[in-house]
Amino acid sequence: MEQMQKVASNKKAYHDYFVLESYEAGIELKGTEVKSLRQGKVNLKDSWCNIVDEEIFANGIHISPYSHGNIFNRDPLRVRKLLMHKKEIRRLYGSVKQKGLALIPLSIYFKNGRAKVEIGLCKGKKNYDKREVEAQKSAERNMDRAIKERY
Repeated sequence: MEQMQKVASNKKAYHDYFVLESYEAGIELKGTEVKSLRQGKVNLKDSWCNIVDEEIFANGIHISPYSHGNIFNRDPLRVRKLLMHKKEIRRLYGSVKQKGLALIPLSIYFKNGRAKVEIGLCKGKKNYDKREVEAQKSAERNMDRAIKERY
């Protein structure tokens, strides 16, 4: 049985991008970063991923230093390697280079005791797209409110 414990999600990514596909990757953490992650002290707001020499790296993920840590605490914004199969990385690299898409971390969670990152293959939204999505959400809220008042 799989146990999943969600630590953080990147709500800004869903606001700024259309998520076309999502992938699961392991994340390479050092020492006290895992303890800090378990406390939920992580921020994915301005993070992104890039591919270098058939390896994928996450940039801008802020994992706060562990409060009870000492000299073993790492830089909160260091570049972290993500763990995926070479075949998946090559396919993502082709999509990013040819179609002009972006790789954005969507969430971090623990699955069976191991830290995982959900990566989205994303296409940027224009301002009119954002307004359109906001209008749809507003319309849905109004319909739900009207139904609730009726009953």
